Amino acid sequence: MKTKLKLSKVKVIRQREISPGVFVLSFIRPWDFTAGQVVGLAGHENDEARLYSIASGELDEEVDILYNINPDGKLTPWMAQLNTADNLWVSEPFGSFTGDEEKAWWIASGTGIAPFASMFRTGLFKNKKIIHGGKDLQSFYFHQLFEPELNENYIRCSSRENGEGIYHGRITKYLREHSNLPLDEKYYLCGSAEMVVDARDILIEKGIPFDNIISEIYF
Repeated sequence: MKTKLKLSKVKVIRQREISPGVFVLSFIRPWDFTAGQVVGLAGHENDEARLYSIASGELDEEVDILYNINPDGKLTPWMAQLNTADNLWVSEPFGSFTGDEEKAWWIASGTGIAPFASMFRTGLFKNKKIIHGGKDLQSFYFHQLFEPELNENYIRCSSRENGEGIYHGRITKYLREHSNLPLDEKYYLCGSAEMVVDARDILIEKGIPFDNIISEIYF
């Protein structure tokens, strides 16, 4: 999603490729934010920004941005070439896809896991269950963060590969097969439009109140 935002220049302090074509870019945190919010990123001050969720905790000194390269895009191929001390233009954080301490399911596909990593790192992981969908076993970004604390409440759904402790199938298949979904808990959905719409429909069919479903779509 493109939008025109007021941007400020920051310097990249770290760039890591955590999976083929998937990166975490970091810069020193210049402002406060609420876990789950997004920022606009651009290569130049007057460019239209693209929106990315912050993946770091509210009190972390650095801001982490999780992204994958879109071969047809202009920004991410350029971002992937950035090195330490290179410049990037960033907006202030905004957005209402924010978490709290209530019981909830965090449901994400691909890099849609980023806002939940931010919520987790902020300490909002009690009474939470993560359902993360990916094509293969390399798609479960931040798994080393979630596994030790969440244990059986961290579910990885792989549509193409089998593995120990991995549910073989899409998120939607997992939700359809899961009986007795709690009706009084919140369900946060973040990822592709297809996943969010399909998962939301399944949750509603299973009796989850519409107001208990909070969604953020990645384009």
